[in-house]
Amino acid sequence: MDPHLRDLRYFVAVAEELHFTNAAQRLHIAQPTLSRQIRQLERQLDVVLFDRNQRSVALTVAGKELLEGARKILELWEVTNVSLQEAGEVLRVGIQSALGRGLLNDLESASGHRLALHAASWTDPSSGLAGRQADLALVWLPLPDPNRYRWEVLRTEPRWVLLPENHPLADQDAIDFADLLDEPFIALPSEAGAVRDFWLGNDARNGRQPKIGAEAATPEDKLEAVSLGLGVCLLAENNVPMYRWPGLTARPLTGLAPCELAVAWRADDTRPTILEFATRAVEGGFSTQQQQQPLAS
Repeated sequence: MDPHLRDLRYFVAVAEELHFTNAAQRLHIAQPTLSRQIRQLERQLDVVLFDRNQRSVALTVAGKELLEGARKILELWEVTNVSLQEAGEVLRVGIQSALGRGLLNDLESASGHRLALHAASWTDPSSGLAGRQADLALVWLPLPDPNRYRWEVLRTEPRWVLLPENHPLADQDAIDFADLLDEPFIALPSEAGAVRDFWLGNDARNGRQPKIGAEAATPEDKLEAVSLGLGVCLLAENNVPMYRWPGLTARPLTGLAPCELAVAWRADDTRPTILEFATRAVEGGFSTQQQQQPLAS
């Protein structure tokens, strides 16, 4: 019977310590158990691995040969084991509200890893990262507490405005954001923090406080609030088709910086699979078809 990896680990520990008691402590096993396993290994290989006496332990010629080979075998197994763990690892991807049709499958193919969806509420701007329900997240920037996170921008797109068809500005091909400053806006929940501010256009208000007509916790809430005339709301360009509704229309905006969709992760998560996922997502995770139905904002 061939030796087990455990037997080789036991042997290497004794060979490096040249002391059975110290090696047993290093391996967190009893010294008699270790001695018994080494004797069994010697019988299996039909060689003497250690010269033992009451005062010292030394490697034999055969022991030195095995030490070199055992170290290589154990090192190779560690590398292989990491690769196996990474290949079988399920990455949890946080995403808010709606998920584009086929997006998760396409990202799974692009990343080479199995993915599981964590559906996050708009009350959690980190999309599950902060509470560790997600390993990565697809988010609209900015992120709360940016020092806690790392991210790669996947794409940049203009912000549009959703408003009733009978709104005085609805007949314009494009609307200047300055013309909306006195309009009531539908806001994300207050827990959304900086993301709420961004989708209220606060970055272009020069300190002027927005009028809040209502708060919306879901895309459906947004649609209903705008339909009731409680206010207008900002959208990412590629999300406009998701908000098609009788009596509503969307128009591009001028005077407003674009929005950025990013893949984000915790700064303290240094697993190679995380950076690999982000890199592959940037390189090919989002096709034109995927962009027709991305995240809702």
